[in-house]
Amino acid sequence: MNFTLLGFIIYLLLVLLVGFLTYHSNKSHKDFFLAGRKLNPWVVAFSERASGESAWLLVGLPGAALAAGFLHVWTALGCVLGIIFYWFVIAKDLRVQSEKYDAITLPNFFSERLGQGGDLIRLVSSLIIVFFFTFYLAAQFNGAGKVLFVTFGIPQFWGIVLGAVVIIFYTMMGGFFAVAWTDFIQGIIMIGTLVVLPVVGLFEVSATGHSLREAVHQAGPHYASLTGGATGLAAVSVVIGGLSWFFGYMGQPHLLTRFMAIRDSEKIKVSRRIAIAWAVPAFTGAFVIGLVGLAMYGEGHFSDVEQVMPALANDFLPAWLAGIFISGAIAAMMSTADSQLLVITSSVIEDLYHRTLRRELTGRRLLFLSRLITVVVGVMAFVIAVTSTKLVFGLVSYAWSGLGASFGPALLLLLKWKKTTWQGVLAGMITGTLVTVVWSEITFLDQAVSVRFTSFVTALMAVIVVSLLTRKEEVPVLPNQPNPS
Repeated sequence: MNFTLLGFIIYLLLVLLVGFLTYHSNKSHKDFFLAGRKLNPWVVAFSERASGESAWLLVGLPGAALAAGFLHVWTALGCVLGIIFYWFVIAKDLRVQSEKYDAITLPNFFSERLGQGGDLIRLVSSLIIVFFFTFYLAAQFNGAGKVLFVTFGIPQFWGIVLGAVVIIFYTMMGGFFAVAWTDFIQGIIMIGTLVVLPVVGLFEVSATGHSLREAVHQAGPHYASLTGGATGLAAVSVVIGGLSWFFGYMGQPHLLTRFMAIRDSEKIKVSRRIAIAWAVPAFTGAFVIGLVGLAMYGEGHFSDVEQVMPALANDFLPAWLAGIFISGAIAAMMSTADSQLLVITSSVIEDLYHRTLRRELTGRRLLFLSRLITVVVGVMAFVIAVTSTKLVFGLVSYAWSGLGASFGPALLLLLKWKKTTWQGVLAGMITGTLVTVVWSEITFLDQAVSVRFTSFVTALMAVIVVSLLTRKEEVPVLPNQPNPS
């Protein structure tokens, strides 16, 4: 019996069961998109972490560490700092203010919070979400197909079909309730993989007479260098490029909705501690997996370095546990994909159809349309996944940069800077999107300065400058004079 495959099948049945059990939890489209703001802090924290890190954390980062070495410490550090920052600076304010303005999506929050220009901002932000997220979602489907092919020999097309059907089904059935609770399960599997596997790997390295230090030394001086051997301005560019993953967290709608869904803003403190306690060992473990792979297999062992995590799991763990942990890679993709699917659906139904076009329907009717759009968008992403020739993680990095720059500066300043205007927010969104699209296409520019850094900084400056230019100064009222208003 193939216990690895059995472990994966048990996992799939578990997430499908969650979809069935949460079906009747949705009484309206608000429940479908935000779980009625009823989630407990543990579910919120694990859901945010599982959705925040797609399979690149379990597959991509270990592979990058195996291939390039210590320069990817900056990538891990940038991500951890971004997680800490937005949990401390954005989470509570967004939860309080989104409830105050009865906003259940990020575009709707921008619109209701600013008042003037609300319809235009809602339209532009919804189009940005649909543009970046459809390809982001397709990348997750495609990634699931690749992992299933490498692990179980399932043809990639049918792997994509399997991943897409499961994700679309439980998201359509249970909405945000299903997404959050399956993310909770997936988050547990992911952290288990990222803690247990590197620890077991280090014991195996020692027991078999291998050495991490010797492996790093044999790989060459560039491997142990924090800049990959680069010096001067090139070294600065390497560091900025890794740390720039920090900026993306502030603008990811599928993560920000987790803050909006917690049942009590005061519970943010609990969720924050859980999320940070998850992130630090997770990113450390992912990096160590790559080093263990280098020590055990050496350079050039894999035709695709991203096979190192499933290879270590299969070689050093019991088959049933390897099946569960390898499912962690697919769980990471699924937990990101279901959240993205729900965000796209909410933008189409709540922001465009309900709010912008002013189509008033009953809650039940909106719930039905939400489920219908979930299926339609999922099918569209599936078609892109099976026809696209682009690399999965290139698309993920592209979408991360675009969403982070389009929404991050605007949200940060709107929550923390009273002089922010609707024109400034709109300028920041458009600037972040355009700079991401243009800068990414000019290879030598992106290599010189990361698009993640450039797009965020230019969008931040756009919000500040345009807000200052369009802000109406209050006319001071002198004693014994009538108020001019």
